[in-house]
Amino acid sequence: MTKYVLVSDNTLIHNFRNFPLLDFLPSAPASHVPGPVYKFLRGVPAPALPDGQAKFAPYGMRKLEISMLNQGIKSEDIAVAHPDHLQNFIKDDTEIVAVHTMDPMGLGPTTMSYYALFGGNEMRPWVRQEWDDLLAKINALRVGKKAKLMIGGPGVWEYTILNEEIERHKVDYLFQGEADDIGGHLFQQLTDGQLDPNMFNNGFITYDETFHRMQHKDPRFISRGSGIGAYPKLEDIPVITKPTTKGLTEVMRGCGIGCDFCEVTLRPLRYYPIDMIVKELKVNLDAGYNYAWMHSDEIFAYKHLQNYVPNQEALIELFSTVMAQPGVVRTNPTHGRISIPAAYPELIKKLSEIGRASSSNWIGVQVGLETGSDRLAKLHMPAKTLPLKIGVDGSYQEIVWKGVYNFNKYFWRPAFTVQVGQSSETDEDNWETVALINRMSNSVVEGRPFEFTVTPLYNMPLGRIKAKQVKSELTPSMLAVYYASYRHLAKMASRNANKDSKGNPFVKVGTSKIISVGGGLMFKAVEKIAKKQGLDVEKAKNWGMPKDKELESWAMVAKAM
Repeated sequence: MTKYVLVSDNTLIHNFRNFPLLDFLPSAPASHVPGPVYKFLRGVPAPALPDGQAKFAPYGMRKLEISMLNQGIKSEDIAVAHPDHLQNFIKDDTEIVAVHTMDPMGLGPTTMSYYALFGGNEMRPWVRQEWDDLLAKINALRVGKKAKLMIGGPGVWEYTILNEEIERHKVDYLFQGEADDIGGHLFQQLTDGQLDPNMFNNGFITYDETFHRMQHKDPRFISRGSGIGAYPKLEDIPVITKPTTKGLTEVMRGCGIGCDFCEVTLRPLRYYPIDMIVKELKVNLDAGYNYAWMHSDEIFAYKHLQNYVPNQEALIELFSTVMAQPGVVRTNPTHGRISIPAAYPELIKKLSEIGRASSSNWIGVQVGLETGSDRLAKLHMPAKTLPLKIGVDGSYQEIVWKGVYNFNKYFWRPAFTVQVGQSSETDEDNWETVALINRMSNSVVEGRPFEFTVTPLYNMPLGRIKAKQVKSELTPSMLAVYYASYRHLAKMASRNANKDSKGNPFVKVGTSKIISVGGGLMFKAVEKIAKKQGLDVEKAKNWGMPKDKELESWAMVAKAM
C-alpha cells in the first residue's frame, strides 16, 4: 500500500550532461530546439531503485519526505516515485499524488525571455511539454481510483496566473510555501478531510506593486496558516536522510539584500549550523557523489556581520568543513553577489585554495548582475553592493568589473543574469548594461580572457501573461542587451564547449559540438531579430568599449585591493 506518492517534474531529474547552464535548456522553445537535440543534451535521468522509487530526488522533495516521516506517516505509506515507474505506486488505495515543480507552464524569467525574443502566444517551451506529458501520465493512472492530485514547489504560483490550467490538468490541491515543519500534517489532514485553520489557509500568497506580501483567498490553493508563522524556524527544519539530485546540500535560506524585484529577499535568514550541513552532505556522499553543491540564496551572507560585511571566519569554516569530508573532490555555492570579490579578494583567494580551484576546476556561482546602470542599481537594489557603496567605492560598473577580475583570478566563473523591462527603465540604462557586458567580454586577467556567462531576462507584466499576450515588445535598446549577451555566450561556447563537456569521448564530442554550434546559431538568430526590429548591431557591438588605459586603471585598483 502506498498512500502518498511523491514525484518530480522530469526537467528536475536529468543531468543535462553536467554542462554549465544546460539546466536552463528546458526553458527553450520546442519550436527552436529539435526534439533529438533536446533529448540528447538533457542527458540521462536520475536512476530508479529496484522497486521503482527514485534514487535521487529534488532537495525540496527530500525535505517533504522527511517531514512526513517525522510527523507520524509510516515509511511504507510514502513512495518517492521515479517518473518512469509511476504505475508501480498509483493504486486503488493511493490517497494523494504530489508533484514537485519549478516552472510548470513556462512562466519563469528565463522562459519568458525566450517568448519576448521570439514572439508568439503558444507558450510551448520544453519545460511545459514535459509537464503536460507527466500530468497526462499521472491522470491516466488515476482513472477509476480515489487518488487526488496535488501540485507543490516553487512553480505553483503559475497556476494563480493561468487558472484554467487547474481544471485542464485535473488538479485537486495546490500547496504554496515552505512545508518542512507541516508537510506530514498537510497530507494527514487532507486524507481526513479537515484542515486545521491555525496551520493552513485556503488561498495563496501574492505581492502588490510595491512588493508587499498579501494573502489571496482561493479554495483551490492551500498555504501556511497565520497561527504557525509564514516560514518554518531553523530548529523545525529536518535533516534529509536520502540523497538529492546533483548532490545539493542546503547551507542557509533567505538573502535579506532587499532588491525590490525578488521574492527571495523577503524570506527570513536562517543559517544551517555546520553539524546539520555535514549530516546532509554525508547522505549524498554515501550515495556516491563526490561533488558538494552548497545551496544558498546568498552564500556571502552566511552568518554575515553588520552592514553585510562577510563573516570570513564562518565562510572559511564552512568551505573547509565541506572539503574535509571523505570523498569530496569539488564544491561550489549556488548563488552569491559580486561585491564581495570586488572588496575582499583575499577571501576569494582563501576559499579558492580550500576548494582546490584551478584552470581545470572552476568554481561556478550564479550572480544577479541585473543592470549596468548606476541609476537602476540604486533604485531597485541599493544594498546589492554592500558593504561597498556606488559612488563612494566606484561606479556600479567598476565594482562589477573588479568583482569579475578577482573571481576569475582565483578561478571562479560567475553566471550572470541581467534584466530588461524594469520599472522606470530608460534606453540609456540598457545601453549602460550593453557597455558593461562589452567591457567584460573584452577584458583579461593575468593574460586570460574574462570567464563569465550572461543571460538576459525580460520582466513581462503578469497581466500580459494572464491575457496570453506575450508577443515581443522588445525595444531596440532592450534588444541591444540581448545582442551583447548572446554575442558573449557564443564566444564562451566556442571557447569552452570542448573542455567543459563531460562523458565518454563520443558523448563529449557530440555535446561540445552541439553547444558550440548551437551557441553560434542562437546568436545569429538574435542578431537577425535585432536587425529586423531596428537595432544598429554595429553600435551594439562596439558600445561602451573603453580605452585600454581605462581598463588598465581598473586592473591596477583591483590588484591593489
